[in-house]
Order: sequence, then C-alpha cells, then structure tokens
Amino acid sequence: MGALEPNDRELAAYWMPFTHNRYFKQNHARRMLAKAEGAYYWTTEGEKLFDALSGLWCCGLGHRHPKIVEAIKQQLDSVDYSPAFQMGYGPTFKLAERIVSMAPASMGQVFFVNSGSEAVDTSMKMALAYHRAKGESHRTRFIGREKGYHGVGFGGISVGGIVANRKMYPTAMLVGVDHLPHTHNLKEMAFTKGEPTWGLHLANELERIIALHDASTIAAVIVEPMQGSAGVIVPPKGYLQRLREICTKNGILLIFDEVICGFGRMGANFAAQHYGVVPDMITFAKGVNNGTVPLGGVIVRKDLYEGLMTGPDHAVEFFHGYTYSGHPLAVAAAHATLDILAAEGINERVKSLVPVLEETIHGLKGEPNVIDIRNCQLAAAVELSPIEGKPGLRAIKVFEEALKRGVLFRFTGDIIAMGPPFISTPDELQRMAEVLRESIRAAG
Repeated sequence: MGALEPNDRELAAYWMPFTHNRYFKQNHARRMLAKAEGAYYWTTEGEKLFDALSGLWCCGLGHRHPKIVEAIKQQLDSVDYSPAFQMGYGPTFKLAERIVSMAPASMGQVFFVNSGSEAVDTSMKMALAYHRAKGESHRTRFIGREKGYHGVGFGGISVGGIVANRKMYPTAMLVGVDHLPHTHNLKEMAFTKGEPTWGLHLANELERIIALHDASTIAAVIVEPMQGSAGVIVPPKGYLQRLREICTKNGILLIFDEVICGFGRMGANFAAQHYGVVPDMITFAKGVNNGTVPLGGVIVRKDLYEGLMTGPDHAVEFFHGYTYSGHPLAVAAAHATLDILAAEGINERVKSLVPVLEETIHGLKGEPNVIDIRNCQLAAAVELSPIEGKPGLRAIKVFEEALKRGVLFRFTGDIIAMGPPFISTPDELQRMAEVLRESIRAAG
C-alpha cells in the first residue's frame, strides 16, 4: 500500500475541497486511504477503519458491493458515454421511472444531474420557470433556512444558511432570498432522542416572512428534512407538515433537499415518506447509486412538469442540462443499487438499526465536554464544547483519536457526525460508540 502514499510534491499539488489543507498536509498520518470494502476503509499504513459516515453520507450499502461493481464493468462493454441532449439511452429512462415509482405518488418526472449542488440549482431554475409559465413571473424570491446546506453553487449558497459558505461571495449571491430560523436550540432540545417536541412554532416564521415580502413574490421554500451537514439537526414534530400547509395556502413551491436523506438513510425511500409530507420537488444524489459514479437529480410533481411543456413541439421547453446528465456508468450503478435496496430489504434493515444507534450514542451523555447528542433514524451527532479561542479544534482531536482506534467519523465545527452504513451490525454500532467515548476522553 506504500506506493499509494503521495510524495511532498504530490501533496502540495492537490488543493483539497472542504479541508484544512495546511493542517492536513502536515498531519496526514492515518488519513490516506488505500482500499475500501464493505463497511471499512484501509489506510496506506494498512490500518482498518470502520466507515462511520458511509463515505460522505453516500455509501450506505458499503464499499465495492459486488453487484454494483459488476454492473459498472458490464456497462463499459456496451456504452461508455451517450449524449443526453437530443439523443436517448434506454436505461436512463428506465431509471427515471424506477425512481418515480419509489417517490410519493404525486411525483411524475426526474431530471438527472451529477451532484446535489447541481440538483439544488436545477430545482431553483425549475421553480422560476414553472411560475413564469403560469404567468406569475413576479414569483422570484426563495426562502431557505439558517444552518441549511444546499451545495456550493451560487443558488445553493444563496438559499443555504451556513455562514462559511456565504461570507466569501456576498456579491455573487442571488438577491431576493430570505431565511427561516434554524431549529437548533440546546436549551430546549439537548439530548433529545429522535424528534424534539419543542420547535413547531418556528415553522410559523414562514408566515411572517411571507407577510414581509408578500406571497406573490415567493417562488419556493427549500429545506433539508434533516439537516445533515450542520450536524444532524432534527426537525421538531409537526414542523415539516406545518411548512407544507403554509406553502400550499400561499401557492409557494416546497422543495425537500434529500441529498442525504434519500434512498434508505431514513428507513424509507425518502424522508418525505418517513414524515408523511409531500413536497413539490425532491433533490437527490449520493445514495442513488451508492456514491460510485456522480449522479443526482430532481424529482418533480407531474403538473409542474406538464406546466412547462408549452410552446412549439420542436422547441426546448426547459433550457438547462449537463454534459454528464444521466451518464451510462452512473445509471448502471443506480439500477444495481435500487435492485439491492429492494432485494435485501434495506429500509427494514435500517429501521432495525435505529434503536441500536439511539441507545448506544445517547449512552455517551455525561462524557467530558459533551453538550448535546442528537439522532434521526440512521444518523446521529455528538456536539462538544469548544476549546476557548479555538473553535473546531476539540472535534479534530476527537476525530484523530478515533482514527487511532479504527473508526472514521466526520467532524463539522465541534460536532462529530455519523451516518453508518446500512449493512452495519449492532456490534459494529456499539463499538463505534465505545470508540467515540474513548476518543472524547483521550482528546481532553
């Protein structure tokens, strides 16, 4: 595995995304990966790591699932690339129909992209185009939410509410965007198991924002059902239902960003079904093909699609798309992934793991510097008190201690997040929690 270790010139050449580049390049021991299989990675030093975040929330079926690997290999024997503009490829249409059949009944079409960021920006374009086609081109405003993560496109960071994503590019963000308050309140919610009972009233802030701007100016509201990148922020009971009611009453589209939640993480195909709330659009990526080849998309309500099918038949109705939309390799991997989700009863398997994760992670209450523990289906987070004057450093120390003990977590700020693979065993989840306990104590 040593041949995979980069030399100094190679380390210097790569500008890593969402990474403290200087710190990493000085402290990359145990952080160079060489192999992946099942629920584990191996480092270039040969150390085995339990993948506690399923890659980046995307590899729920584990790594190198043989059926997905075989599907990609076979695809290369037939079609490596097919243009998505003005030409069709049958398996892509079949995949769209399969995804629609998994979604809430009112959904009718899928538009394929390559990532969650692209899916969000695409959904925003769709919202504007739909209202314009209806003769309501004055509906141009978007409502996001504080602490929301919607990718890194200019549309996504405009509706997103993560400060670090916004502060560098203020002049490039969309005008006419407002934000709902977030629902993260340690005083009222700390150490809640599952959905908090406090916080439903925060959904009513949408009515205040509507009154401020007038409903006739608002195109869409976009939220993550569960806010993953901000550290597993769980929606209060009834919160999403209330957003749906307000949007419906005011003719505003509701978009669920399910890039993290979709395809099994919630013990359902989509969080929309888990919570019993049907949005007008669902964005997805990551888990649709287990993270093997970039693929994302937007699922839309039937009448939204039909509302855009206007003008001459030979004209492009929605002037948008990507060179790699519905890439054959990504589509092949997605078909194999959906086969596995159904054949192996993944939603039921996830449901069986939910109480195990909840019990083991909440067992860390009372450990040093732990100020909150949250869980939402097969996702959880432990929030730590920051080191004075050095926010984020405590979580890095815990992360590094966990690597020494064979577990790869995710840190954001001073939050340790986990979304273990769907194929995890109860014993693996219990060990994951114990490693986190040891690492919190060792980090001090």
